[in-house]
Amino acid sequence: MTDLSNYGPWAVIAGGSEGVGAEFAHLLAAAGINLVLVARKPGPLEVTAANCRGHGVEVRTLAADLTDGAAVDRLIETTAELTVGLLIYNAGANTCSEEFLDGTLSDFASVIDLNITTLLRLVQHYGRAMRERRGGGILMVGSMAGYLGSVRHTIYGGVKAFGRIFAEGLWLELREHNVHVLELVLGVTRTPAMARVGLNFDVPGMNVAEPADVAREGLEQLPHGPVFVAGGNGADVERRNDPDRAKVVLGTHRFMQKLMGES
Repeated sequence: MTDLSNYGPWAVIAGGSEGVGAEFAHLLAAAGINLVLVARKPGPLEVTAANCRGHGVEVRTLAADLTDGAAVDRLIETTAELTVGLLIYNAGANTCSEEFLDGTLSDFASVIDLNITTLLRLVQHYGRAMRERRGGGILMVGSMAGYLGSVRHTIYGGVKAFGRIFAEGLWLELREHNVHVLELVLGVTRTPAMARVGLNFDVPGMNVAEPADVAREGLEQLPHGPVFVAGGNGADVERRNDPDRAKVVLGTHRFMQKLMGES
């Protein structure tokens, strides 16, 4: 495991209550880094916080919806006196899984706010302090959905593509300042969030990653950004970069129908 002491004494984890976010929290707490955990659901948030306190670190929690600008203000105020050496942005769920012409623009705007607007606010806020101190890390959790278009992911896929390109540019800007930047790209991962949307984890031949494994990979790869594809999905991402976009999009669409139990 990477020496995580460079990312202390505090880490902020947005989306830190369950799944991959909770695994990040456990690993960092075990390394002696204090935590600020942010998530919508107070129940799972407090469970994860209590488990992390068992490692002897201080843990603060904020139950908030990060699509709300006021909630972002509260987070910034909560951490105003803390030296935050690591920001993990794991709060990028698809909150509107509708075909574009059937959904409402306000619901799609929430997807954009969560995956872009809030991300940019927090990265700029904490990143400026890291650059001034010449040290720290910014880890953004992305998705393989950002490599191609898919049904009901017209907006979500787009914002995830933005996140990856943003990470590459930010990595270039900050590498001379000893601030590490990584976009950790996830495929199908056995998380509560993916289970709630009805993913069929038992599709033959599908690669399913475990949250603890991808969290460990992310922290190990953080010093080596700008992008790392987790869970053994590198070959699949290479296929998604095929210049024959119709072939790639249609082929993946048929697989996604099986994954969602639609065929």
